[in-house]
Amino acid sequence: MKKEAELLEKNIRAVALDLDGTTFDSAGDISGRTVAALEAAAALGTHIVVSTGRSYASLPQHIKDVKGIEFAITSNGAHVNLMETGEHIYSDYLDPGAVEEIAVLKAETCADIEVFVDGTAYVDESYYNDVKENGCEYRNAAYVLWSRRPVSDVTALMLENKERIENVNFVYPTLEMLAEAKPRVCAIKNASVTSSFANNLEVGGPNTSKKTALIWLLDRLGITADELMCCGDAPNDIAMVELAGIGVAVANAWGGLKDHADYITGSNDDDGVAMAIEKFVIRK
Repeated sequence: MKKEAELLEKNIRAVALDLDGTTFDSAGDISGRTVAALEAAAALGTHIVVSTGRSYASLPQHIKDVKGIEFAITSNGAHVNLMETGEHIYSDYLDPGAVEEIAVLKAETCADIEVFVDGTAYVDESYYNDVKENGCEYRNAAYVLWSRRPVSDVTALMLENKERIENVNFVYPTLEMLAEAKPRVCAIKNASVTSSFANNLEVGGPNTSKKTALIWLLDRLGITADELMCCGDAPNDIAMVELAGIGVAVANAWGGLKDHADYITGSNDDDGVAMAIEKFVIRK
């Protein structure tokens, strides 16, 4: 971990922020202090980037309403979108062969999957209805019902669009089931696997990541990685936190991410993102 004095000397020109568990509090909201910090940083000319596992369609209106957020890296780096319009300016899709492997694995293990295509996450009606009727112990049920679109056969939809699949999430009701399935998921060819919460495995292209998308965007903006600050909380944030000149973990972050961070800020429920922006960008 770098010394705070060294971090304070850096000229931060771009900030990339994970959303769930980082910028959003535990209720999925964004505080007034965080909005104020983001808008103040943008007013100084800092490029503000959302960097999330969510699809563009599942970004809540309250983050789209924040003035000055220019870009959204979505689906774990499969897309870079213009925040205001949703237009894709960069795409990195799953290999079609990997998509076919996922279909076989789903059939053999009866796993639930979430398929991201064209900025929307699709699920089987059976999974959606189960969450609707019984709730969900391991994630926010209201978020699932709002952000996922049910279809009669998500595998068929996935195969019909296998050239344009952003990523696929395997979701498991227990950690034991995830541990049993993980070796097979990680063995999918021409793919990468990460996670944003304990009960899921997220499959993307072999080079797809928040980091890869950020490198592309920084090059477009003429900004170096040393001029970037990233904030995150989960395993899928590690690479971008390592990339940044200032890599920040919120206090509630997964322990492994903290090991890679330069600075530990407050938790997502204590305006940790706002604290980091105030300290290293606004110099408040």
